[in-house]
Formats: sequence, C-alpha cells, structure tokens
Amino acid sequence: MHSEGLRNIKACVFDAYGTLFDFTSAAVAVRDELGDDWQALADLWRQKQLQYTWLRGLAGHHADFWQVTGDALDFSLATLKLERPGLRQRLMELYLRLSTYPEVDRMLRRLKEGGMKLAILSNGTPAMLAAIVRNSGLDEVFDAVLSVEEVGVYKPHPSVYALATQRLELAPVNICFLSSNGWDAFSAKAFGFRVLWCNRFNQAAERIPATPDGEISDLSSLPDLVFPSSPAYGGKQTGKPT
Repeated sequence: MHSEGLRNIKACVFDAYGTLFDFTSAAVAVRDELGDDWQALADLWRQKQLQYTWLRGLAGHHADFWQVTGDALDFSLATLKLERPGLRQRLMELYLRLSTYPEVDRMLRRLKEGGMKLAILSNGTPAMLAAIVRNSGLDEVFDAVLSVEEVGVYKPHPSVYALATQRLELAPVNICFLSSNGWDAFSAKAFGFRVLWCNRFNQAAERIPATPDGEISDLSSLPDLVFPSSPAYGGKQTGKPT
C-alpha cells in the first residue's frame, strides 16, 4: 500500500478485540492450569462469541456482549470438558484485563501526538470497554469509546458503523477503520469507511462486499499511512489503495 491511498484521514477508528487487545491473553493467563487445552479454549471461545452475536442479531434476541461472552465460554468449557472450580470466573475477570498487542501503545500515542482523532468501535459493553481501556493505561488516548449497545445490534449492521460518523462528526471517507476481523473490515468498507484490514492471523480474503483499501500485518505502520509525510515507522504493508 502507498500512503497516498489514504489522504484526508481525520480519525482512526479501531475494533477492540483482536485488533487492539489480544483476546487469547485470558486463556494464556491460565495456561499452567489448562495445559495444552488453552489454545483450543481460546479459539472456540472466540468462535462461539462471534457466532452468538450474529445469531442473536438475526433472531432479534439481543443480549449484551458480557452475557454473550459468558455464554460462549460456558459452551466452550462444556465442549472441552474443562470443569474446574472457579475457572469460569477467573476467565471472565481476565477478559476485562486483556493485553494489548506489542505495537499498540506506541502507535496510538504517535497518532495522538500528530493530532489524529482516535476512537474504539466495538461489540463490547461500555463497562467492558472502560475496564479494558483503563487497565491498559489508555484512558487519555481516545476521543470516543463506542459500544454497539447504543444501537442494540452487533456488527456488521450499518447502524453500528454509523455511530463513528455521528460521534466524530466526520464523513465515512475521512475515517480510517481498522479491524483484524476480515468480516468486520470488509463490512466497514461496504459502509463507506476507508479501511485497513489488520490481518494479524494471515486469513484469506472474505468473499463479501467490499474490498478494504489495504492490508497490514500489524498496526505499527499505521502512522505512516495516515501521516504520509512522516518518516518510516516500520511494519509489513501489502495490498493496493483503491
């Protein structure tokens, strides 16, 4: 990707889980107890968590992300037969203290110093997002932390993406949206955002409308792409601007 593909960006809006915060870090924290099962638990928990958001949205049975996260964990623990006293409670508490990915703090602070508006747009509840931002020491970084609870439906419903344009008072074309989830990145592009897909997990491209403006392997190169005159900041960059 060339930086000229992202001109006139006034705000960067980030998905939370898997993009800024490592959703596997809760299971990693109890790896000594889980042994080799920690990865299977982390993967299944995330898979069912997202699946339940979509199923509830389609059925019109909304429940907030804290309940969905707990329901997905219950399913995963039962499937893997991990019946340990207190394990569920520990994992849920750890979900409020997920680690950031290594490049996130420096990247966000550089964007902030450059005058970029910054926001989170997430499925998480306001309380979940407040806890994870606070525990990561990022309280003063974001101009807005937006939850789907404001509209009562999960991504990828267009009303969720519209929250960012309304709160930041910017047109979609002036917002760069970042997500590690391919379905989220492609759907945000269909809404009208400029989008960089942070493809941390080397996923294949989705077969849904529309194609993100570019693909990066982590967020370290983002300041270079939205501040074209800045010196090289590192990070693998792939893809082509539209």
